[in-house]
Amino acid sequence: MSGLFDLGGWSREISAFVSDILAWLADLFGGWIPWFRDVANWFRTDVVIEFWGFVIAVMIMLVFAVINLLVVLWMERKLYGRLQDRRGVMVPHPWKKIHKGTGFLQNMADGIKLVMKESITPRNADKSMFHAAPAIIFISSVMAYAAIPLSTTFVLADLELGLIFIVAMFALSPLAVLIAGWASGNKYTLIGGMRGAAQMLAYEIPLLLCIAGVAIMAGSLNPMEVVAAQQRTSVLGIENWYFIPQFIGFIVFMVAILAELEKLPFDIPEAESELVEGWLTEITDIRFGLIFMSKWMKGWAAAALVVLLFFGGWSGPFFPQEVWFMIKTYIVFAFFVWIAWILPRIRIDQILKIGWYELVPLSFATILIAVALKFLSHFGMGWF
Repeated sequence: MSGLFDLGGWSREISAFVSDILAWLADLFGGWIPWFRDVANWFRTDVVIEFWGFVIAVMIMLVFAVINLLVVLWMERKLYGRLQDRRGVMVPHPWKKIHKGTGFLQNMADGIKLVMKESITPRNADKSMFHAAPAIIFISSVMAYAAIPLSTTFVLADLELGLIFIVAMFALSPLAVLIAGWASGNKYTLIGGMRGAAQMLAYEIPLLLCIAGVAIMAGSLNPMEVVAAQQRTSVLGIENWYFIPQFIGFIVFMVAILAELEKLPFDIPEAESELVEGWLTEITDIRFGLIFMSKWMKGWAAAALVVLLFFGGWSGPFFPQEVWFMIKTYIVFAFFVWIAWILPRIRIDQILKIGWYELVPLSFATILIAVALKFLSHFGMGWF
């Protein structure tokens, strides 16, 4: 099944179009501008075609990231409302009769409001680190998108160690959170930053071990190859989605990724009822907006990672690959939202105990299961 984005075909068509224009100009003004013909031929080389493909991919990914941010933000706010027996975000606007008050444009209004807020830097803050921390959080979230494939034909960076790259981008957040908490010069932000860093570090290990279990079964850390391994059919003709043999790893991964995102019930580092606003207490204006944008962007990236590792990626009948991938990802993201409003908040000591004493041993069990299944498959006894 082909995808919606054949970047190779698009880049070749653009290069051929530009080359034809230059060739026509060379025929028209060949006597005056003789090098037009050489430039026209140069535009058909593999280097230029690859360059156009990269430019198109970056532009599509940036547009996709912004639109997807608005969608997941709207989804979360509407689902929060429904779970609390209310309608959720709704906003009046000039297109009310067409828009019917779904509240989607409220996200854009909130973004504009944050941009217009006054920029305040605390007197005792370390100014360079205070301004750098939100940028580190936002940039790392955007970079994670680069290694997430939407289909077999659309991925910005097809990396052999793509899964490690994505988790590495997630792992930059604890450092930035600690920097933001310390640089603000406020005791509440420092406590929140230390809590956030301790929580994220405690859950990084089980997260990586669960990915290692999947990598052992797939034989690769490349997201494209992990999805391809899950698409190999079993004896019963069913695709080998890894959430079945790696069910323990799936549960551990879901808990760990929620803690990484600091979503309820693991939001104690920024819980306003305990720490004013945690490590975000002193951050205002567009910096506050960048951090919250990155939270929802990371939320989608985390859901996409779950789909790639455990739900067969973009595999599915009838629809294009990208459509199936987005449907699965939004379902997982909706599950994140549902979990956030059915479970109570956990104390920081309980959070750390769950990570170190329970999830780490269980994540080692997922590796043993993966090794056992891989061993049995060599004798024709394994499903995988």
